[in-house]
Amino acid sequence: MASSSGPALNEELQCSICLEVFTDPVTTPCGHNFCRTCLSECWTNTQTCFCPLCKEKFSRRPDLKINTTLREVAQHFKEKLNLGESEVFCDICDERKQKAVKSCLTCPSSYCETHLEPHLRVPRLKKHKLINAVENLEDYICQKHERPLEMFCRDDQTCICLSCTEGEHRTHNTVPIEEESQEKKDQLVQRQTDIHQTIEDRMKKIQEIKHSVELRKRNTEKEKSSSVELFTDLIRSIERCQSEQLKMMEEQQKASEKQAEDLIKELQQEITELKKRNTELEQISHTDDHLHLIQMCSSLSSRPHTKNWTEIRIDSDVNVNSLKRALTELRKTLDRKLNEKLSQTVFTELKSVQKFAVDVTLDPDTAHPRLILSDDGKQVHDGDIKQNVPENPKRFDTCVIVLAKQGFSSGRFYYEVQVKGKTNWDLGVARESINRKGKITLTPDNGFWTVILRNQNQYSAAESPPVSLSLSVKPEKVGVFVDYEEGLVSFYDVDSRSHIYSFTGQTFTDKLYPYFSPWLNEEGKNSKPLIITPVN
Repeated sequence: MASSSGPALNEELQCSICLEVFTDPVTTPCGHNFCRTCLSECWTNTQTCFCPLCKEKFSRRPDLKINTTLREVAQHFKEKLNLGESEVFCDICDERKQKAVKSCLTCPSSYCETHLEPHLRVPRLKKHKLINAVENLEDYICQKHERPLEMFCRDDQTCICLSCTEGEHRTHNTVPIEEESQEKKDQLVQRQTDIHQTIEDRMKKIQEIKHSVELRKRNTEKEKSSSVELFTDLIRSIERCQSEQLKMMEEQQKASEKQAEDLIKELQQEITELKKRNTELEQISHTDDHLHLIQMCSSLSSRPHTKNWTEIRIDSDVNVNSLKRALTELRKTLDRKLNEKLSQTVFTELKSVQKFAVDVTLDPDTAHPRLILSDDGKQVHDGDIKQNVPENPKRFDTCVIVLAKQGFSSGRFYYEVQVKGKTNWDLGVARESINRKGKITLTPDNGFWTVILRNQNQYSAAESPPVSLSLSVKPEKVGVFVDYEEGLVSFYDVDSRSHIYSFTGQTFTDKLYPYFSPWLNEEGKNSKPLIITPVN
């Protein structure tokens, strides 16, 4: 294991397992470094070897070699910080000084094994205070009483001698220095444990983020494929409609040409008949046979039979009614398919956010005095009169609002609320530091991200200014989803699987609490409670 390090520990030379300067550092295939002993202990009694830092798994146990360059750098760093063992020599040796093994705070001197022997044998000397050999013995002696620093004053957070405990520290909380040292060690161990746990939490968060990105990537590819398929179908429908319409227009053109051909033929026949009659009349008009002229005039006095061509015409305009009907049908098909696609997309989105469902209960300490909460903390409605409740800084005193007990300062969370039968309500989230006294304006700038209902069917998002919402279906159960890091608050109609509204691009710094307002009772018109329901 690594030796203890000084306060200026360089993170680049720090093993993430023992949090000390590297000792015999080895490098994993993923590129991370650890003390050889630390990594070996980490891989003891495990079937699968993985990197303790990035969690990458290895198919077989890597053959690790000491990184000699990194070891030399770490050793140089230790020496620079005086992390090596200090050389303390015996104060009694005359000629060649031997290395001291103990220092006596009573004498005060340092002794090698030979000269330490009297302190281990003579009864009077055995009472002296011995510690591991140190150079700066004066730091272990009380400068005022010249006695060993054997006690610790917790009031003044300083080391003292026994004489100090009888003087100015007489009434203070003092303990043996060994006891305080052990407590400090325990605190350091706990701090190390906390750091290890924090590292584990951060690594889990990294894996969670990576998993979310991978899941989103897969969903995106799936949606892209589905969208391509949808729009391919739409393009085919348009092409088919276009082909049918062109075919129909060609057929109409051919029919018009045939009609014109028949009419022209009929007109030509009439013209021939009229020319023939005209010739006969011309011949009779020049005869001198009066009897024959009279007889012929009688037989030719009537006009040849002809059609009334005044109202007969060939329409030069293309008949677009069929085209309009085709386009209308196509539009209906497009709308249906797009609505189906949108519904499926929202359904998929809703299913994904429901995975982050949390158990939410109402906090009675925040509830306005008019509000009545159920015993299980899942329902709230306006009781019409103010109740006698304790005053506290968390309670709303003017607006009929209540917050949840649970607050969130990171990650994602989701909950659902039944609003069926209500004419007015507010739902959303609020930051912890909001104003709870007096009149409140619901806007993100004031710490509220909410959707509201007024007068049975007037929905809006409490932006600044408010955004009116046009909902085709009246929601009976509303889902609220928050992604803290993403700055997102979204609202869904759970039953119709539709999206209501989203606040995007927000910046959250405070803890966020689910927010509820059942609004006033309104003489029984709005008496139904808001109900926090389980997420199915």
